[in-house]
Amino acid sequence: MPNESALRLAMFLGIFLLLALAEHIWPRRPLTVPKGRRWLTNIALVAFDTGFTRLAMPLMPVGVAVIAQTKGWGLLHQVSTPHWLRLLLAVLALDLVIYLQHRAFHRVPLFWRFHRMHHTDLDLDVSSGNRFHPVEILVSTAIKLAAVVVIGAAPEAVVTFEVLLNATSLFTHANLRFPLAFDRLLRLVLVTPDMHRVHHSVIPSETDSNFSFNASWWDRLFNTYRDQPRKGHDAMVIGLKEYRNPDKLGFWGLLLVPFRQPYG
Repeated sequence: MPNESALRLAMFLGIFLLLALAEHIWPRRPLTVPKGRRWLTNIALVAFDTGFTRLAMPLMPVGVAVIAQTKGWGLLHQVSTPHWLRLLLAVLALDLVIYLQHRAFHRVPLFWRFHRMHHTDLDLDVSSGNRFHPVEILVSTAIKLAAVVVIGAAPEAVVTFEVLLNATSLFTHANLRFPLAFDRLLRLVLVTPDMHRVHHSVIPSETDSNFSFNASWWDRLFNTYRDQPRKGHDAMVIGLKEYRNPDKLGFWGLLLVPFRQPYG
């Protein structure tokens, strides 16, 4: 799909700017670290990750989906169902894969060494949705490539899922205040910022909860759902107790997190 990259970039920039404006008008929590420093680091990471992944893995999930469709690979290519239903099932299946992958990144020590970089952010806002180690991005991309082939996801389903994943990563990390009643209604279907913020609590039992990215029901289904942080959203501490010095959480410091001992 020749316009995939342009579509994803346009959606990313549009959603990022919209959420940045919204959280400026309706902030959920005061920030503890200057926004300029964090944004520079987090945006530099997404630019670096994108270039690094493109060089290391020239074949992306959409390209694999095109090949799988041509060859007839994957479960959904073996059944006769309406095209719209196959698209929906593929998006849901990929979302489940990302949920399971997220749990594995917390459970497997080697994966956690790289994923913990994402959790070192001392505040959460829209820029936090880009804060991932390039090695984690490579592993995640490889898992998605395998999932696309096994599922038999059509290229349109993969593009839809990738746009949703990028959008919801920005949305769920946003420092955005919603009315409580609206949040409770929305999180019956989708992950909300308040729901995902619990996952970034410094308390380990809260960090190991609310793993969903798009659909919120995976956490309820697999018993990893936590409604609210123990200390409430205003008093909760975000990040990891081992990484509390913002001066050591710049671009190069973050890239070295998996290879260094925690420094407090």
